[in-house]
Amino acid sequence: MIAIYARQSVDRADSISIESQIEFCQYETRGEAFQSYLDRGFSGKNTDRPAFVQMMDDIDSGLINKVIVYKLDRISRSVLDFSAMMEHFAQQHVEFVSCSEKFDTSSPMGRAMLNICIVFAQLERETIQKRVTDAYFSRSQKSFYMGGRVPYGFNLIPTELNGVKTSMYEINPAEAEQIRLIYELYSQPECSYGDIIRYFQQHGVTKNGRPWERTRLADVLRNPIYVRADLAVYEFYRGQGAILANDAADFIGVNGCYYYKGQGSQGRKQINLEGNHLVLAPHEGIVPAQLWLKCRAKCLEAQQVRPYQKAKNTWLAGKIKCGLCGYALVDKHYPTRKSRYLLCSNKLNSHACAGSGTIYSDEIEEIVYGEMRKKLAQFTSLRKRKQRIANPELTTLQVELAQVEAEIASLMERLAQADDALFRYIDQRVRGLDAKKQELSRRALELKLRKEADYTEINNHLTVWDELSFEDKRRTVDQLVKVIHATSDTIKIAWRI
Repeated sequence: MIAIYARQSVDRADSISIESQIEFCQYETRGEAFQSYLDRGFSGKNTDRPAFVQMMDDIDSGLINKVIVYKLDRISRSVLDFSAMMEHFAQQHVEFVSCSEKFDTSSPMGRAMLNICIVFAQLERETIQKRVTDAYFSRSQKSFYMGGRVPYGFNLIPTELNGVKTSMYEINPAEAEQIRLIYELYSQPECSYGDIIRYFQQHGVTKNGRPWERTRLADVLRNPIYVRADLAVYEFYRGQGAILANDAADFIGVNGCYYYKGQGSQGRKQINLEGNHLVLAPHEGIVPAQLWLKCRAKCLEAQQVRPYQKAKNTWLAGKIKCGLCGYALVDKHYPTRKSRYLLCSNKLNSHACAGSGTIYSDEIEEIVYGEMRKKLAQFTSLRKRKQRIANPELTTLQVELAQVEAEIASLMERLAQADDALFRYIDQRVRGLDAKKQELSRRALELKLRKEADYTEINNHLTVWDELSFEDKRRTVDQLVKVIHATSDTIKIAWRI
């Protein structure tokens, strides 16, 4: 029996349909019986096509003695696949005919010409792939929307850039409040992904009605789509080895960023930034650059220590690094000794570092505490470097307030078409929501008014250091110190003030 094989990857006006391919091939059957094998919507780059697989099974069963196609590239665009197929046909004594090229494998010349043509078919496919890749890269470097899932916190709207119609993100106010809350929570030294999830569960904060997951939180905290990118963000990515499409002067603290994996980059693009591309996007960012960078740096630091591990033994945990390799120093206490030591995690885990020497935890804590007091003595008031302090409770109230206002607006839209019964229900519901709104607004205002007192807490903390809880000491260090690099001989402190 004769087999007619036809394939069409995309139904376009300039491509020949499967029905037309069958009509052309019928002429070559010379009136003999034939079986059609049709693959719609499948590429010719490989042989993972259901009708093709079925045809090959029928050939192995001895049901087919000739295969007819309209054109060579309908059955394969790969030299390796075509060669293997032709060898299989020869073993099964199956003839192959291409209508357009008029090739017949019954002669040596026909087989040679078939191999030559399939080489050019593969060249055409690879050329098309290269054009598509180049076009994608060119459009991405011009800040055009390149498709994909819309990130949480945004809506997608049509726009026009440089005379070209495309799309861009627009901030979704209710979702954006949750994004800010995630960053504000995670910026606290003791906060982990699990802490955020538990906090959301306690306060009824969900993502599209479903609980947040660790992986989604990690995606949000690493994604530059949310940052209001300024020069500090530019320097951060440049320092990590990323390729930046825009000049430093364009980073004015307003726009978010698109982030694409580079062809030569290794590993996951959110972990290894070297060789990947950062492009300023047309949309406005959600998270201030300082807050975003603090969380992003914390994500990078978490790769060097066991994730989600709480500091237990020293309030310097997470801040103090090995002066040789930059990995975290971890507090160790051995049962046979009374002293606590700080050891290089890189040496402990892989012996890739010679170690920072003998560093006693108690001694270095005393040294750092003394240096913090000296540093603060240089300032008459910390208000000279006043900065916004994250207040998760305030942001939670703002999220609830936005949800209440959205429900009130939705009910008011239905009011004009409501009957008497529905009118009374809506009126009662709106009154209840309005009372809740007033209460939320009052509580939010109280938190805003109390915020000024938070700026002077550091001075008080350092004067009553021994009376502070472990968590308060951690928070105080986080406000003053960026990072500490230490060995048994040297200590270098990078300050925030």
